[in-house]
Amino acid sequence: MSDVTVVFVTHDGNETMVKGPAGSNVLTLAHMGGIDIEGACEGNMACSTCHVIVEDAFFEKLSEASEDEEEMLDLATGLRRTSRLGCQIIVENELDGLRLHIPRESRNMMGL
Repeated sequence: MSDVTVVFVTHDGNETMVKGPAGSNVLTLAHMGGIDIEGACEGNMACSTCHVIVEDAFFEKLSEASEDEEEMLDLATGLRRTSRLGCQIIVENELDGLRLHIPRESRNMMGL
């Protein structure tokens, strides 16, 4: 399996490139790279703390969000048209170079 690169852009404009195996989800890659994305539910789609904003150039390449993901996104702070949950974005080779913006804050409804 080949590696893919994801670029995480923080709210203050700092960029961090993380390389990891294709087939990984964005939340896992963020944690591998020391990116400050909480993922309170550990990727079980029971919170919105891994909310990321996908740059337009890549958004159309993603599979459509499920109804369950859309419901969780409704809880996210700073929701945008291209918002997704990091735990639901599987990074394959065609998404190499994916650029994601991390919102300034997240809402942890789980009380953790």
